Amino acid sequence: MHSPTRSQEEIAELFRQDLVTGVGKSVRHDSAPKHVSGEAIYVDDRLEFPNQLHVYARMSERAHARITRIDVSPCYAFEGVAIAITSQDVPGQLDIGPLVGGDPLLADGKVEFVGQPVIAVAADCLDTARKAAMAAIIEYEDLEPVLDVVEALRKKHFVLDSHTHARGDSSAALATAPRRLQGSLHIGGQEHFYLETQISSVMPTEDGGMIVYTSTQNPTEVQKLVAEVLGVPMNRIVIDMRRMGGGFGGKETQAAGPACLCAVVAHLTGRPTKMRLPRNEDMQMTGKRHPFHVEYDVGFDDSGRLHGVQIDLAGNCGYSADLSGSIVDRAMFHADNAYYLGDATIHGHRCKTNTASNTAYRGFGGPQGMVAIEEIMDAIARELGKDPLEVRKANYYGKTERNVTHYYQTVEHNMLEEMTAELEASAEYARRREEIRAFNAASPILKKGLALTPVKFGISFTASFLNQAGALIHVYTDGSIHLNHGGTEMGQGLNIKVAQVVAEVFQVEVERIQITATNTDKVPNTSPTAASSGADLNGKAAQNAAQTIRQRLIEFAARHWQLYEEDIEFSNGQVRLRDQYIGFEQLIQQAYVGQVSLSATGFYRTPKIHYDRSLARGRPFYYYAYGAACSEVVIDTLTGEYRLLRSDILHDVGASLNPAIDIGQVEGGFVQGLGWLTMEELVWNDKGRLMTAGPASYKIPAVADMPLDLRVKLVENRKNPEDTVFHSKAVGEPPFMLGISVWCAIKDAVASLADYRVQPKIDAPATPERVLWGVEQMRRLKQAASQSAAPETTPA
Repeated sequence: MHSPTRSQEEIAELFRQDLVTGVGKSVRHDSAPKHVSGEAIYVDDRLEFPNQLHVYARMSERAHARITRIDVSPCYAFEGVAIAITSQDVPGQLDIGPLVGGDPLLADGKVEFVGQPVIAVAADCLDTARKAAMAAIIEYEDLEPVLDVVEALRKKHFVLDSHTHARGDSSAALATAPRRLQGSLHIGGQEHFYLETQISSVMPTEDGGMIVYTSTQNPTEVQKLVAEVLGVPMNRIVIDMRRMGGGFGGKETQAAGPACLCAVVAHLTGRPTKMRLPRNEDMQMTGKRHPFHVEYDVGFDDSGRLHGVQIDLAGNCGYSADLSGSIVDRAMFHADNAYYLGDATIHGHRCKTNTASNTAYRGFGGPQGMVAIEEIMDAIARELGKDPLEVRKANYYGKTERNVTHYYQTVEHNMLEEMTAELEASAEYARRREEIRAFNAASPILKKGLALTPVKFGISFTASFLNQAGALIHVYTDGSIHLNHGGTEMGQGLNIKVAQVVAEVFQVEVERIQITATNTDKVPNTSPTAASSGADLNGKAAQNAAQTIRQRLIEFAARHWQLYEEDIEFSNGQVRLRDQYIGFEQLIQQAYVGQVSLSATGFYRTPKIHYDRSLARGRPFYYYAYGAACSEVVIDTLTGEYRLLRSDILHDVGASLNPAIDIGQVEGGFVQGLGWLTMEELVWNDKGRLMTAGPASYKIPAVADMPLDLRVKLVENRKNPEDTVFHSKAVGEPPFMLGISVWCAIKDAVASLADYRVQPKIDAPATPERVLWGVEQMRRLKQAASQSAAPETTPA
């Protein structure tokens, strides 16, 4: 890091220039070259040890049954098998539930879903472990499973108690509303389909502890659970997490199972152990986005403005609670999306079914709540014969009135009205709406649809204690910087953003900064990288650590050169000391000789957040991120197939930390959202077995599913009014809900078949089959209406 000797004039000129790679610059992802060249190291790329074991878990073949017999002795007939374990072999605590119990590491006495791990076999290769596991004898006595969320709702078969948000008297508002609609909707789940499946590799240490290399969004929780299953303190366990090959929420809690199984095997054998789930097993064993069943009753007037709503949100949680409490809560918090609901009652139910325990997924329940209210907006528009956008705008939150949510948080700094107006103009919504009506009138087979939908997404963990983060920074004597923080990198660009924050504080280029693996012995007690909070929390913590060291440097320089602190400035790798200039590394060397600590920890906790669950009111979110998307589709009414023609997106990220990374997140979130709502269909048979357990039957968006014309823009010159890291806003989850515009556009195209006066019954995802059923529904209704309108004739 030593710079060549420069004159005072040269250093002064450098001082006057801006950082090339500081905050607000489009710096490329720190691992991008490694990703495209294949050099990036993931857990499965780590060198294996000569005596390493590989674990395979034998899964339940029943959705609900008592285990009457387990015999693992046949497993040992296979050469290379080291051990076969059952729940009885776990030395410490068996349950690995993240918040409440109900998640045994291995089935204990009964199984509750097809795919639940029952035994685990470790051998010198994965193929041997699999063959040996399948040779074990497991006998069952079947019990009656509950496989349908509606059945679970009717039976009140819940994993946790229901919760209610209420404002005003919704029953009275519905009874007196000029118009009223009821309906229901089923919203499908979604497989995470991360490229890197669940994986962990464990090395036993000399003091009875473990070093765990794992693909997880939540290193501290894995540390805690590994310690508990082994019966040792957390300080014996070190989690090392350099990068994930995708997470999307699927590795927030469910990475713990493989890590804990590896740790138990390593503990019992004394050998390093690895477990990597094959794709089929990964999809059967792990939970998905929660499918939801929605029932609604809404009252409104002739303008489409809501008077009152009652919405029941029933989340299909699978067999255990996992994070379902918070996920259904967030669906309830987002059941308003961008709209003032009037008098409102929102019920959230956590339904238990005999399927894999559903878990976190990008948006964390928020998308399901938003889909429900967007369905309602469209249904009202069809009932009134209005453009759905007109109804949406009529219900937007106001800035000074009608601006309090059904959970009593005031919606501040609301940008939706102006953002909608900007997108409406740039996307030429009005002109295209008229052109589409004309096209549909003249086209008997192909029909086009258009929809513009908003996003208002609350940022913060709804479990308020998770809104904290730590960081560690070392500055070495050559001026290079070591950065570690509690967030995890899953491809989203968190590390480069946090590095840019540190670079900005020290006013040096990011090339000076080495970002290291997330590690529990460097930064303890980390929160999961989730809830779109990675940069908000860890960026602030790193900023805090960097400011601590920078202030020490300023105080030292003031003493050393006999200056006032305000005489000292940092800029572009240089330091001004009133009338003279030195390089950053020269100041560091002087500070080291002057015995100044060049290492600091940083900490941050989000302010202002509170929520009283007993009253169902508070401020669960620090701020809101906003977005809007306008999408146009064309459908084939003979087959139900469709094509996404164009999408225009305007999204709010505050003062962007890295515009290139942020636009990438907006594009990726949008496509993942449209995939969930159009093609990603999960299907179980009547025995509870997942039939779409691989890429042959489960389809995620490919390049051909992208809009033919995609236009993405970030809102400009709008800093986050809250004191976030350099006034940026979170960008991980909010863009996901932009995909709702595609779902609404498909239904708009179908509704054209009945003159836009009936809302098609098309659940999510809107697969071609469901679209075709919607087309047939519209044709039947149109035919019935024409027959009832025909004049009666008297026989001659």
